[in-house]
Amino acid sequence: MSKTLFERLGGKEGITGIVDDAVENHMKNPAVSARFLPYKNLPEQLATVKQHTVDFFSAGSGGPANYEGREMPEAHEGMNISPGEYMHVVDDIFMALDKHSIDEETKKDVLSILWSLKGMIIAQ
Repeated sequence: MSKTLFERLGGKEGITGIVDDAVENHMKNPAVSARFLPYKNLPEQLATVKQHTVDFFSAGSGGPANYEGREMPEAHEGMNISPGEYMHVVDDIFMALDKHSIDEETKKDVLSILWSLKGMIIAQ
């Protein structure tokens, strides 16, 4: 029996590490850092955003998680995220996947999920 995407990403611990590294990448990426750097001064909100992201990807990848955050269009409402910004975020996520030695097949599955979300996030 093959492993779930959740398992291939390292379970909750692995996804948590990937999310932490992806957010750190966003904060260093000049194309999107302005959206993320303010959270450095709001550690409780940053922790909430990260936890929602971990729960979202855990639940969506077959893990035992309960996502209690907002739906994607609502969560990104008024942000007017551009297609270019979205691609930078995807690149940052892939840098985090590489750091965690995630295999190519798993990265393709993650890309598929990210691609399916783009219409719910871009230009909301």
